[in-house]
Amino acid sequence: MKGQILVVGGAGYIGSHMVKLLLAQREQVVVVDDLSSGYRDAVLPGATFVQGSIGDDALLDSLFRRYNIDTVMHFASFIQVGESVKQPGRYYDNNVCNTVRLLNAMARHQVPYFVFSSTAAIFGHPQSVPIDESHPQIPINPYGKSKWMIEQLLPDYEQAYGIRHACLRYFNAAGADPDGMLGERHEPETHLIPLALRAAMGKLDRFTLFGDDYDTPDGTCVRDYVHVADLCTAHMLAIAYLRKGRSSGAFNLGNGNGYSVREILKTVEDVTRTRIPVRVSPRRMGDPSVLVADANKAHRLLGWQPRYADISDIVTHAFNWELAQEEKSQNVLG
Repeated sequence: MKGQILVVGGAGYIGSHMVKLLLAQREQVVVVDDLSSGYRDAVLPGATFVQGSIGDDALLDSLFRRYNIDTVMHFASFIQVGESVKQPGRYYDNNVCNTVRLLNAMARHQVPYFVFSSTAAIFGHPQSVPIDESHPQIPINPYGKSKWMIEQLLPDYEQAYGIRHACLRYFNAAGADPDGMLGERHEPETHLIPLALRAAMGKLDRFTLFGDDYDTPDGTCVRDYVHVADLCTAHMLAIAYLRKGRSSGAFNLGNGNGYSVREILKTVEDVTRTRIPVRVSPRRMGDPSVLVADANKAHRLLGWQPRYADISDIVTHAFNWELAQEEKSQNVLG
């Protein structure tokens, strides 16, 4: 008999979308989030919410004693590359030390399955494109290193405690809930599509483009964007995969299509029917020219097929969310 699912970081961007899908699949869900970057109202009714940190051993022990949890899904990492360079200790403390505390609690309470939100940042500067799971992993910033460290230690926890795992390596998570109930709410916002949308909507004076001299067709970075709903579907499939007794593993998640920054800006302009003012600034440190996924392993072993592979769908759903947030803000003001 399957147990309950603990979603850590379930009030954040991807975590809240995951909770929505789990509830739709009639899973019993417990959410733990300290609300440092998540939002309580993003956790939909039907999930049990507990405010707290996965660095709190007593809290974790009480949760595992109280609920019949068989799967833990981890969305509680800090994610800003630039911040990780400036504050590496903060990132290693949360992304590594707190995750180890969580795994130790799972070991104490014999929780068998762990689904980990990983990242393409573990690959560093790609040696070949598209990137498959066997590509050398040489992260170039503390954020990527923190995720890579967890991937490295998970086999030890499986050998010692029987915790099997699926590491899902996102390329560029994007978009919003197609139903319009949830979306991207980072503070500060650092992701390309919401920033471009806000520039198109007049919320920003201009969009800042970091570097137009890369070795790409139009000189701007090329990235593989994957819809947040498709990411959640992959996580759902990963749970089923582990519960069926399949082997632990890592899976790249992307559409296999690369779009440059200028192509994204053009798509945003087409969707919003607005011209975006752009300011070109120097490159940011550590931005590879091209990151595009080879996701054949996820297709083959998980049965994953992205539903929203068209970049215009991703941008349209994100735009609808931004419009809904603007309308809500105006209603509050008057």
